[in-house]
Amino acid sequence: MTDTLPATIPAQLAANAKRAGDGVWLVAPDSGRQITWGEALGRATTIAAILQTQHGVKLGDTVALAAPNSIGACLAWLGIVMAGGRPLPINLVSGSTVMAYVLDHSGARLALISDDAGDDINTAITNSKAAITRIALHPEDGLAGDADADFTPPPITPTSEALLMYTSGTTGKPKGVLHSHASLLASGRNVMQAHALTAHDRALCVLPIYHINGMCVTVLGSLVSASSLVMPPRFSLTNFWQQLYDHNCSWFSAVPTQFIYIMNDDRKPPLRQDRLRFARSASAPLPPETHHRFEARFGIPIIETMGLTETGAQILSNPLPPANRKIGSPGIAYGNEVIVADPDTLAAMPAGEEGEILVRGDNVMLGYLKQPDETAKTITPDGWLRSGDLGRMDEDGFVFVTGRIKELIIKGGENIAPREVDEALLTHQAVLEAAAFPRPCANYGQRVEACVRLKANATTTPADLIAHCQSALGAFKSPDVIHIVADLPKGPSGKVQRLKLIDLVD
Repeated sequence: MTDTLPATIPAQLAANAKRAGDGVWLVAPDSGRQITWGEALGRATTIAAILQTQHGVKLGDTVALAAPNSIGACLAWLGIVMAGGRPLPINLVSGSTVMAYVLDHSGARLALISDDAGDDINTAITNSKAAITRIALHPEDGLAGDADADFTPPPITPTSEALLMYTSGTTGKPKGVLHSHASLLASGRNVMQAHALTAHDRALCVLPIYHINGMCVTVLGSLVSASSLVMPPRFSLTNFWQQLYDHNCSWFSAVPTQFIYIMNDDRKPPLRQDRLRFARSASAPLPPETHHRFEARFGIPIIETMGLTETGAQILSNPLPPANRKIGSPGIAYGNEVIVADPDTLAAMPAGEEGEILVRGDNVMLGYLKQPDETAKTITPDGWLRSGDLGRMDEDGFVFVTGRIKELIIKGGENIAPREVDEALLTHQAVLEAAAFPRPCANYGQRVEACVRLKANATTTPADLIAHCQSALGAFKSPDVIHIVADLPKGPSGKVQRLKLIDLVD
């Protein structure tokens, strides 16, 4: 007979506190503060009581949360959930205009704000159409003080809403993705299964928890596995390796941009290679060149993965060593079904043929807030979520992503995957980052152009880079024009926003 898995987030937290109440969950490396599972349950319950009795939060209410990573932000998120609210993590780099839209669209009337959240959130609240009450978020306690009345648990079920997170909105206004207790727990369990997480693991969280990767992979992954989590306020290249070493971390999750920064830091880091099991990459394709160089230099395997906001992050992962990994692929499905389908008929494609990546499982979102038509376009009647990503699946079930449907370059009727051009450019010794994009063309419909960011102190010319691509890809797929730029526009996950590149260089 097996134990029944907790069906809600409060139930999971209570189970952890009962099983390992003195076990450490959260660690703040700057202050040294630690929170055990028992303390987390007690503090989250107090926060829920304050929200319920002093601020009237009830089941289904939206409560905004604006803070960098901290123990307090995690406890506040749990407290909102326990009070029956749906937490709305605010993307702190999205700008006041987007923040104001998100607050208005979500219906938030309450916002927990840390002192270091920045000025944009207060500007957004001022510009919001609704009256929003500000509450100070304490960096280590969540909310200061104690409740003045007993907490009455609301009637939370597995399908109750537990997270409202807005997409980056690179092609229009952001969409509010709704997740339930069940979908969040499923997403955390998918991470736990793929990476064999146990209570003995400890992660370093270097991605913001207002992004789905930081929230579902590291926070939810540690919650469902009852493991511990080190929570610096932000990624610091200066402190990164020392934090891993000092806190005896066994894994971390990062985005390709961070791996590139790490690789271009010449300092020799302190390492516990017997303890640091793996590094995890997600949110954007990891260039194979970076992947190979990182593993050769540090002796730490990178596990490339893939996820979406709509699926609670991870849908694909490479297996852990010594099982076979395939560099250039985000892996195979864990905990959900993934197929590559014809974009028109949605029929599964044979191995090796390109189509749209579809996913089905308990981790799929409830839908988009107030957008039933968009939800119906994205989730099919039989439960498949359309990712909008193109790829192919090999005979072993490994998926290879070739690009976004909306970003595909169609030159003379032939499809060119931007990632293929990116990877050719990234093999040039002077190139730090690269992104190809389409440009309207009278002769071919579209032509290939690319933006390139060079490594520090490196020099080259657009002509040299074009010649480099032609030797790797041939003339047809190679960029006609290459722009050397100071930086590439990126979303909160570190993914290059290709659709903004043409405006960058015009």
